[in-house]
Amino acid sequence: MSRALDPAGLAALLERPGVRRVLAALDAPGAETRLIGGCVRDALLGAPTADIDMATTHRPEAVMRAAQRAPGLKAVPTGIEHGTITLVTEDGPIEVTTLREDVETDGRHAVVRFGSDFLRDAERRDFTVNALSLGADGTLHDPVGGRPDLAAGRVRFIGDPTTRIREDALRLLRFFRFHARFGAGAPDAAALAACVAARDSLDRLSRERVRAEFLKLLAAPGGAAMVTTLSTTGLLPRITGGVGELGRLERAAAAGLPPVTRLAALAVGVAGLSPGGGGSRRGRGDAGARDRARAGRGAEDLAGAGLPDGRGSAGRPAGAGAGERPLNEAQSFRSALVSWSWTIWPFSSSRFCRSSVASRCISTASMSRSRDSWVSSSIGAARSASTVTAVGPISAKPPRT
Repeated sequence: MSRALDPAGLAALLERPGVRRVLAALDAPGAETRLIGGCVRDALLGAPTADIDMATTHRPEAVMRAAQRAPGLKAVPTGIEHGTITLVTEDGPIEVTTLREDVETDGRHAVVRFGSDFLRDAERRDFTVNALSLGADGTLHDPVGGRPDLAAGRVRFIGDPTTRIREDALRLLRFFRFHARFGAGAPDAAALAACVAARDSLDRLSRERVRAEFLKLLAAPGGAAMVTTLSTTGLLPRITGGVGELGRLERAAAAGLPPVTRLAALAVGVAGLSPGGGGSRRGRGDAGARDRARAGRGAEDLAGAGLPDGRGSAGRPAGAGAGERPLNEAQSFRSALVSWSWTIWPFSSSRFCRSSVASRCISTASMSRSRDSWVSSSIGAARSASTVTAVGPISAKPPRT
């Protein structure tokens, strides 16, 4: 596959009023400032550019002084210790970062020193498609082959993939997210092998970072396919604490459902309990129903809920007990989800949460906002008597959070 790139998008990026104002303010003899990273990549694709970043040879203090002298700019030292100043312009904030070189990395944080070499700055970045830069004169700089990779739908680490992941373990997940968004065909073999080999590094990441990155992956156009790759390589349980319902995730993605709902489709099994079945809102009902849900039978119950699996409402598992009932086909998948009680949201009090915390990937606190958002959308929905369990291993004793 080869996609057409849009050089006109680069010209349009340079014509943005805020961009012109910042470049003019930082124009000085012996100094250079370029647009860099995702904004250049997206402009080449003709895609909207939300976040604008620049790299400069100016030291952070010089950026602050230049902004204070320029009309229409406000300087905010958002990350001055790392060389980043946010300049607020009439059409949004622009982050300006002094060129850097890594001195020391531990997989989560880096000790850097300021530099003046755009090539060395590019070589410390993650992927070739993110190392493109655009000069004020309209020159596109591509020191590591990002432009042909972008055209080919190829996501590659810069240099040695193992080294790049060792510098920042989050790059392991970012590789799958960026391939889901920009890639075509199979993932880069060397990168994939390095990700699998570095799987233990996921345990060193904060759960909030994992959660944010995984939800972005689920939102990407090729997210479902990349989750399948995560599953086949054995990486998915390190993220979600269990195996996933891949077919149900594909149907949720095809229906255009939001990322949190896709996560639920992937990771949560449901088994409805008949009246008098002894179930509670915390999922302590019939053990047989829970076992069937854990084995993936809960996916059968959701299959008719707006995400058909080809068998319609009759698609309940063979041998399903009398206490198990498929959701009505007329119900939407979303309404089925929001009718659950908040007390059995999988990242707050259910066994799924305990399994995830045990794998040190996702915590109760990091999911609370998504839970609240999910529940608040169930306007007037009655609390359900469904039992929710994890599709995957269950830890016997919840660890402290």
